[in-house]
Amino acid sequence: MIDATHQIDDLSAAEEKERERQLKYYSASQWTLIWWRFRRHRAAMIAASLLGLMALAGIFAEFVAPYGPVSRDTKYIEGAPQMPRFCDAAGCSMVPFINGTKTERDPVTLRAISVPDPEVRHYIQFFVKGERVKLLGFIPIDRHLIGLSPDADQKIHFWGTDDLGRDVFSRTIYATRTSLSIGVIGVLISFVLALIIGGVAGYFGGIIDNVIQRVTEVIRVVPIIPLYMGLAAAMPKEWSTTQVYFAMTLILGLFGWPTLARRIRSQLLSIRNEDYVVAARLAGARPGRIIAQHMLPSFTSFIIVDLVISFPYMILSETALSFVGLGLRPPSVSWGVLLQQAQSVRAIEQTPWLFIPAVFVVVAVLAFTVIGDGLRDAADPYSEAH
Repeated sequence: MIDATHQIDDLSAAEEKERERQLKYYSASQWTLIWWRFRRHRAAMIAASLLGLMALAGIFAEFVAPYGPVSRDTKYIEGAPQMPRFCDAAGCSMVPFINGTKTERDPVTLRAISVPDPEVRHYIQFFVKGERVKLLGFIPIDRHLIGLSPDADQKIHFWGTDDLGRDVFSRTIYATRTSLSIGVIGVLISFVLALIIGGVAGYFGGIIDNVIQRVTEVIRVVPIIPLYMGLAAAMPKEWSTTQVYFAMTLILGLFGWPTLARRIRSQLLSIRNEDYVVAARLAGARPGRIIAQHMLPSFTSFIIVDLVISFPYMILSETALSFVGLGLRPPSVSWGVLLQQAQSVRAIEQTPWLFIPAVFVVVAVLAFTVIGDGLRDAADPYSEAH
């Protein structure tokens, strides 16, 4: 009898918990439901975490990177990556370290090369005092996340150095900030233009829509590479790296809106005669308010998905243009600029670590693509959140 009573109590508690879950589900907002569904997409959550780490490393590049993007180590030019280790021929240590370096003559090329010196150890430290930089451009700091002790007679280069002795790891971290920020700002510019142009075309239709569609078609058929070649040639050589950066971002944004604008137009055309839109129009609401307050929110989740999917194309555009010399140029650092310096046969043969920034490009593009897939599934109104 007592067991039966306990079973009834357990059943009642389970039913009550299920009712609370259903009440929470049916009273949740659209964005809450999207977040619950997105959270269940493990691949998208992993991709978002990786992208978040890359973004944080780029934002705080001055702290994460051991050295500045143009700092040189003349004693370790074209040096190989120095991987931290815990054991060597002399034994093991609880603290990671790198071996010292010494200069030898390559028997094949007769070039002077730096090779590990197993008799010397340099222990890796955190929050090390190093060169003075400005965090976020205005906060002076002289502490870096990782490095060697200040009294060490050499520098640490996790991913080696280039032909000028610049640290590839530090330059890649700085390049991450540049490339991701260009992608974000460029997408935001194209997004605003797409909302305005697509919204006007979809709401008014008729002659206005026809004119806008013809302009859109003209922009879509313009050959991109010759266009960028002309724009790159038109940029004054005396422009600073900051001016070139903003010009590059603006150009990518101004030519990236047609696809999203057409999607917004098609959505607005399909709902412009719905009852709630007609009611708002009869109530005297202005077109801008009707579009912003009534029409766009009905498919906001799908706009966000398209927006996220646009990031990989913007990042690839910047990387490709900088790689062929039509985008950013040294001393600016971006993924494309770094890869441009590694496009020779000599770099492939002797310094393959210069291609490490390509891994960041692949990871960022895949991460945005997976996040877009996760958002697309989460925005599906027919899916259920448990």
